[in-house]
Amino acid sequence: MRLRRRIDAGTWRLTFGATVALALLLLLVPTFIALAASFNGGESLRFPPRDLSLRWYQALWNESDDIWTAFGISLRVSSLATLGATLLATPAALYLARQQTARARALETLFQSPMMLPGISLGLAMLVWLQMIGVPLSYWSLVIGHMAIATPYIVRTALIGFGQIDPSLLEASRSLGAGGLRTFVRVTLPLALPAVLAGGFIAFMFSFDNVPISLFLSDARSEVLPIRLWNLIENLLDVRAAAVAGALIVFTIVFALVMERVLGVSRYVR
Repeated sequence: MRLRRRIDAGTWRLTFGATVALALLLLLVPTFIALAASFNGGESLRFPPRDLSLRWYQALWNESDDIWTAFGISLRVSSLATLGATLLATPAALYLARQQTARARALETLFQSPMMLPGISLGLAMLVWLQMIGVPLSYWSLVIGHMAIATPYIVRTALIGFGQIDPSLLEASRSLGAGGLRTFVRVTLPLALPAVLAGGFIAFMFSFDNVPISLFLSDARSEVLPIRLWNLIENLLDVRAAAVAGALIVFTIVFALVMERVLGVSRYVR
């Protein structure tokens, strides 16, 4: 019996370790390939690089107005979408955190449904809906679409933040004469703010990197960075796309480490 338990435990550890190793392999190998390809000194995108060079990072800095324009559009769209999603998600999460009814749970599922749908399906549905209500494809249709995909992430983390607040603190605030709004501004929101900001960080990164929504909802003048990189790779195998990927990988890692240090993002992701 003891031998059987040891075999079962060993099998479990082996299976778990193999699964983790496979996951790391699938996640890290593409990152390594993108980084290595960005140092290729040749004229086209290839791996392994023929000779190492920084020429494409220099070209990215000096000769890539199209990429910088797309980057600026992505930055503005993601920032506006995250801000709008935060304004929508925070009161929604506060309401859901205070309710334990079946209706509240149904609303929670509804708010988080964009996370469960395939990106292509959601993009097509958003396109059809915007056309039905008379909203043409433009910069603002893109912002609306990105708000839809950003809101669930902020709702999720904000729910965790509001749920971790000790109810006795709210009761103490009310007993000292503070009304509902003052209690929210002075007690509830400051305590939940790290969770809201953590959700905003996750939503911003997801919006910035999103392709399906951008494909369906952008017009010719609103080409975001992921779409621009897609076109560069599809049509030209341009090595500048790998240089952008390398720069974004480094920026994302540094930004994520800073946000983890400041907000403890991992506490609100579950």
